[in-house]
Amino acid sequence: MKRSKKITIGIITFFLVVTLIIVGRYGVGLYFKKKFSKRPPPGVVVEIVSSKIFKQSLESYCTSLSSKTTSYKIKKNELLEPINFNKKVNKGDVIAKLATKTIIAPFSGVIGKRGISGSSLGSENTIILTLDDSRKVLCDLKIPEVYAAVLKKDLELNAKFSAYKNKIYKGKIASVASRVDAQTRSILARAKINNDESDIIPGSLLEIEIFYNEKNSLSVPDTSIMYEGSKKFIYKVTENNIIKKAEIETGVRNLGNLEVLEGLNQGDKVIAEGLTKVRPGMKVKPIIKSE
Repeated sequence: MKRSKKITIGIITFFLVVTLIIVGRYGVGLYFKKKFSKRPPPGVVVEIVSSKIFKQSLESYCTSLSSKTTSYKIKKNELLEPINFNKKVNKGDVIAKLATKTIIAPFSGVIGKRGISGSSLGSENTIILTLDDSRKVLCDLKIPEVYAAVLKKDLELNAKFSAYKNKIYKGKIASVASRVDAQTRSILARAKINNDESDIIPGSLLEIEIFYNEKNSLSVPDTSIMYEGSKKFIYKVTENNIIKKAEIETGVRNLGNLEVLEGLNQGDKVIAEGLTKVRPGMKVKPIIKSE
């Protein structure tokens, strides 16, 4: 009798221990579930939709020309004083004193010498003296005729000179030809480029970018776009910081931004960075991207 009583007490003890273990595990599970279900919403970089300037561009190349230039053929044996080549002179300064006359600068510029051999001039005693005003340089461009509808006077442009790779020179289209060249199917346009520091040397090859169709449009960063086939989507953040997926139609791209034609309004908030860690209907913590 005593033995059966011990067995009964042992069985009851066993089941009590098992019950305590089950209840304990269930309680621990509830604790962690409650703790981690209250995770804060993820932070995402948000940009406010606003208007920005968009413009299209076309590229070309040309050879620079001085805006003003003149040359003088002189004899070496007539020089009374050496000529200071590569010197800047003002209008009215003396640029060469000869036995028979004095040459006065008709405009401000830089004195130079044309690189022509003496034999081609008929005498080794001859110098071709040049005066160039290059504070503004000219550039003749051949533009394909498909741009005839947008090519016009006063279009803004940027110029690059390979000797100064990181420098951009501003300019405008000064004139446009009234005819298309039948052989090259191009229109001749003349550009005028600012060269205040005289970096661009006449004869230099320039890389030109002409801007046209400038307009103000709504903009989103190109990092906010999701592509699904031919369609484009963004994640829009609502007033309650809930994500909503929206389809948009875009136009041209400019400096990391895309023109928005349809699907958004001024002041809307879109996710610019962090697309991979969110999904529609999810709550987020917006971090406004500063300009």
